[in-house]
Amino acid sequence: MKIRIATRRSPLAMLQTNECIERIKISNPECICEIVEMESEGDLTDVPLHTIGGKGLFVSKLETALANGVADIAVHSLKDVPALIDSQFSIVATLPREDYGDALLLSEGLTINDLSKNLKIATSGPRRKSQLLAINPKLNIVPIRGNIQTRINKIEAENLDGLIVAKAALNRLEIVYPNMYTFSENQMLPAAAQGAIGIEVNSMVLESDIGNLLKLINDQTTYQATEIERKVVASLEGNCLSPISALCKIGNKDTELKVRVSNQNGTEVYNEAIRFNLENKTDALKGFIETLIRNGAKEIIQQ
Repeated sequence: MKIRIATRRSPLAMLQTNECIERIKISNPECICEIVEMESEGDLTDVPLHTIGGKGLFVSKLETALANGVADIAVHSLKDVPALIDSQFSIVATLPREDYGDALLLSEGLTINDLSKNLKIATSGPRRKSQLLAINPKLNIVPIRGNIQTRINKIEAENLDGLIVAKAALNRLEIVYPNMYTFSENQMLPAAAQGAIGIEVNSMVLESDIGNLLKLINDQTTYQATEIERKVVASLEGNCLSPISALCKIGNKDTELKVRVSNQNGTEVYNEAIRFNLENKTDALKGFIETLIRNGAKEIIQQ
């Protein structure tokens, strides 16, 4: 069996792709994996993504490769995949989730306590920006683009006081930053599916040999948790401009789901949480989403 794998060319994307290949090889040592490197629309611009179409720009070119038969599967940072995707495609598997948290990389001499000051903090998305402003509305939040190492280099080059990145990216790239603070869930709830690697296919191959192999490497706990998180975002009609956070943690006895929505400047923040048994997932989620909508979650994220 041969599998052609579409991926972006960034160091992080290649690491994630190689992790996927390693797991495929464990399940089927005879499988031949060919990497199809691509530059997505999101890689070809330095403009803030939320102003030109959002994180879906990282996904669209890879999906085109699936649709045109250029690739058999696509490997993504699942948080970059829109919560609603065309029915032509399916997320068939996820790999075990890395750290789902957000990390604050600070300039030398600063600590988390300095976040109460008028610091210049770089971040690439509305979700992080709104939660930062909820902590301190006087913060100067500036947009930033580029791969992880490029962003880190900009801390000194652009005289930044701090930079927020996903802890999972630092872990996967084995980057140890000397002055780092990891936000608690209360301070900064993560994006839906943050820390998870998603494998996407053309829906027509779900029941094929490739589809069946990918189901073997699927981490069921990660798959279920991220599916729940993404379902919440989809139900709120969230997009790249929507400051929505969702975190689902599946335990031995019950499942915990936390959701946070806010307006763009962080002056209005709404939190909701629920515990439920996975056997009652459908009814629990339905009631939870109805509560979010009834309490104005859709309106808040549109402000």
